[in-house]
Amino acid sequence: MKTVIYYYTGTGNSLWTARTLAQELGDTELIPMTGGTKPQSKPEAAGFVFPVHMWGVPGRILEFIRDMEKSEGLYYFAVAVNAGQVSRTLIQLEEEMRQYKMRLSAGISVELPGNYVPWGGPGTEEEMKKLGIKAEEKIKKWAPRIKAKQEAKVERGPLWQRIVFTYIYNMTKKHINMMDKNFTVDDKCNSCGICEKVCPAHNINMVSGKPEWNRKCQQCFACIQWCPQAAIQYGKDTAKYPRYHHPSVKLSDITASIK
Repeated sequence: MKTVIYYYTGTGNSLWTARTLAQELGDTELIPMTGGTKPQSKPEAAGFVFPVHMWGVPGRILEFIRDMEKSEGLYYFAVAVNAGQVSRTLIQLEEEMRQYKMRLSAGISVELPGNYVPWGGPGTEEEMKKLGIKAEEKIKKWAPRIKAKQEAKVERGPLWQRIVFTYIYNMTKKHINMMDKNFTVDDKCNSCGICEKVCPAHNINMVSGKPEWNRKCQQCFACIQWCPQAAIQYGKDTAKYPRYHHPSVKLSDITASIK
């Protein structure tokens, strides 16, 4: 089955997930949502792999689905990568797709180490290893079902998440772009420009050798997590927390996915 997976990634969790699923499916083309690339041939199935931001679907994914070329009758699936709080994200995606007469036939939640550094680090090495093993097992379990184009109810968090976190998402989604006002850069910055290169929202410009954020933030935290000097901070506490990006994903993988 010819499959295309569109992925959106900042710190590499979603790229690793897309690669792992593609390997299990076979005959699968990976296309970054930020790359402007189209499939080389017409697929039989299309998937969306993306991180959960602020307990919902990132705005860039909603824009991508709105603007993409759609095919009637295509088997669509999605993987929402999160740190244990998928909430109502896949239900939201299902509803959004329905507006464009697209049917989400399967929606899967995959848990990996969190990268929201204002709340702390990604966990211990042992904890991260366990999450990776569990995520890979789940992907391998679901791949045959996707390959067979099986229909399945989209996964969701517990009721309290779907109430509380969805309320927060709805209250904050109009303001997410402006949340980059909390980023600062300290004296460790060596003007390497990596933060500008890894931002999937093209939200950072280097001005006089320092990053400036332009109010188009998606809260992916690629800039802070990939900074080799740990010179970027968000609020008052991030300096004391370790940085994280997926160990199987290289910096060049991220920059290559952004056009």
